[in-house]
Amino acid sequence: MESSITSKGQATIPKEIRDHLRLKPGDRVKFFVHPDGTVVLLPKLPASAARGMLQRPGQRRVTVAEMEEAIAAGATARSRRGRR
Repeated sequence: MESSITSKGQATIPKEIRDHLRLKPGDRVKFFVHPDGTVVLLPKLPASAARGMLQRPGQRRVTVAEMEEAIAAGATARSRRGRR
């Protein structure tokens, strides 16, 4: 698929790509340039799209305090392993 660049530096995303990424008018996209020179275009999702992503059915919700305690415990255990 191809698209030309206008004098303003704009390009039209082909319909097949818009459909594949489920892009609608007004949606935003992000461009990532990899070290090998390839460029990846991805839809920019709102933070609300991540809601519930990490919770599995049947699991209880975890508080921020519980998460911080788990992180601290993991960091402590890791530093102890490194001293041996």
